[in-house]
Amino acid sequence: MNLTKSDLVLHVREEHPDLTLAEVSEFVELAFAKMKTCLAAGEKVKLSRFGTFTVADKRARRGRNPMNGEAIMIGARRVVRFKASPALTGALNGK
Repeated sequence: MNLTKSDLVLHVREEHPDLTLAEVSEFVELAFAKMKTCLAAGEKVKLSRFGTFTVADKRARRGRNPMNGEAIMIGARRVVRFKASPALTGALNGK
């Protein structure tokens, strides 16, 4: 099963029937927007008992086009990394 944003909204709505679907949807959008803003600023995003998102800089490097084997340069970029918390890792391993 894939969990989409709309699935998340529906699950939160089921847990909190006193909130409207619009309110839950707005909350989920605001939460993700805040996470994006923090990551774009280079800050860590830590979700207790879930994990930590961080931003890493990757340097430019040489690569190969898999279609024709031609050498290409892959530009420097920033990537998001995720490290699962011990609680999440334990839950995945049935502990």
